[in-house]
Amino acid sequence: MTGDKQGSQPQTAQESQATSTTRRPVCILGLGLIGGSFMQALTAAGRDVFGYNRSEATVDAASNSGYDASSDLVATLRRAAADDAIIVLATPVTTIEPLLSAIAETAPQCLLTDVISVKQAVAEKVSRLHPHARYVGGHPMAGTSRSGWDACDPTLFTNAMWMVTTSDDTDADDWTAVAELALQVSAIVVPAAPDAHDRAVAAISHVPHLLAADTAAVGAGESNLALRLAAGSFRDGTRVAATEPALQRAMIEANDIAVLNALSEAIDRLVQARDELRDSGSVAALIDDGHRARMAYEEMAARGREPIVGVSVGAPGWASDMRKQAHEGRVWLG
Repeated sequence: MTGDKQGSQPQTAQESQATSTTRRPVCILGLGLIGGSFMQALTAAGRDVFGYNRSEATVDAASNSGYDASSDLVATLRRAAADDAIIVLATPVTTIEPLLSAIAETAPQCLLTDVISVKQAVAEKVSRLHPHARYVGGHPMAGTSRSGWDACDPTLFTNAMWMVTTSDDTDADDWTAVAELALQVSAIVVPAAPDAHDRAVAAISHVPHLLAADTAAVGAGESNLALRLAAGSFRDGTRVAATEPALQRAMIEANDIAVLNALSEAIDRLVQARDELRDSGSVAALIDDGHRARMAYEEMAARGREPIVGVSVGAPGWASDMRKQAHEGRVWLG
């Protein structure tokens, strides 16, 4: 006779793996807007979370708010290694090299992910500095123009798209563990290859930051009359220009090739619009193209979550099948 309560059922291997994964602690390196919000959201979801930040002021603020934070990187990584924690890189891409070296030395067996807005640049650094890492990249499409611990919000990721790197050589269990982190904070998982991700975010995030900066500069360059008259178009179109400039530069410059290609297309379209306005008094082509694209975006949003179907994580060809359906606009709901 077993000690099970009457009516209880033994866990399947899949359920046991899921339970083990969701109980694994999470170690977040960097407690700014994204890392700090992730710490707060995971804690609210019942996950054991601890973190590191080099700023004593940030650590004090997090600790005073009841969170487990330290400014001692080595001690934090030793704890991660002892607890088999999932390590999350949550600092700008320009700052991760010493962190990767420390992880490779102190916690080399831990599963590693990140929340950085470029993927190929991060993967290259991981390959070079921690070549045997169990690495699965991530990128939540969430944020505000504010930064730092005081800007953190545990609901920041609710219904946000969260890209999880899905390459043909991605370990299925590691992928599932990272995807579950996103699901735990109420995000929606979008599988993608690193290069496809970088091309996509260049078009829908990085170039828009440049266009927002340009719009703000043009608007402010006229006179204070223009700024006084500025309303919804200027406010919405320049919101991201208020983001800390160093953070904007870090993500855009790390994705330089994809940004150059997308920016070239944007410039070509603007030049064509300028020439058509000069020659025929019309900007119809650009306006019509933009309107159609915006309507397509709104239509997709209105349809809600269209789940990836017919894919079992770990089955032959699972990663390729995931990517194909993601390119159709489908998402992974677990």
